[in-house]
Amino acid sequence: MALLIANQLKKSFGKTEVLKGISFSLNRGEVLAIIGSSGSGKTTLLRCLNFLELPDEGSITVGDKVLFDSSDATTLSDEVIRQNRLHFGMVFQNFNLFPQYNALENVTLAPTLLKKGTPAEIDATARRLLDQVGLSDKLTNYPFQLSGGQQQRVAIARALAMQPEVLCFDEPTSALDPELTGEVLRVIRGLKNRDTTMIVVTHEMEFARHVADTVIYMADGVIEEMGTPAQIFENPQSEKTKAFLRGTQSSL
Repeated sequence: MALLIANQLKKSFGKTEVLKGISFSLNRGEVLAIIGSSGSGKTTLLRCLNFLELPDEGSITVGDKVLFDSSDATTLSDEVIRQNRLHFGMVFQNFNLFPQYNALENVTLAPTLLKKGTPAEIDATARRLLDQVGLSDKLTNYPFQLSGGQQQRVAIARALAMQPEVLCFDEPTSALDPELTGEVLRVIRGLKNRDTTMIVVTHEMEFARHVADTVIYMADGVIEEMGTPAQIFENPQSEKTKAFLRGTQSSL
């Protein structure tokens, strides 16, 4: 059974229709890469999955629990939305760390507020996760004392500390130079080896080709093409997909 099912998600802002009926499923331990040009709806899709935005139509199911169904007239309370978000972890483009807290405190803050264990358990988990992303020597460093790649790795550890069922990345390397990009992509590859279920919106085509189990190419608010990396990158069927991939190759 699929861990995550998104069914016919639609979202508009004013008269602008951003998502026009997005459907896909994701099994536990799989990595889904979402590629596409700016404005195709990729980030809005992630924000809907994370309940940072509410879809106008469609449904979202995690495991055997329906988190959102537009056919249900019940209005979701703020508390239900907060609970729904706990199924997902979100890693943003620009890290979004709390500048007044050091690396360890950034990772322990949310689990502490939500009582995800005893203080000793939360501290031990945070130290283990920071070690996992290669930052065991930066526990007491504040964000301004860390490189962009290190800040993004703290953000990954912070998301993992909440033990989400699905970890989502929104262009996690877009704010980084090539050397720091490699640091972050190595961490994400390591998470795949630990059977972490992930959705990665990315412009790193080689990463999508070699790490993802499934690739979605989005264009104009729809899934233009979906398949294995081999299908998408070596034998695309859509003319839009072919044109997009030609454009990425010419920009390298």
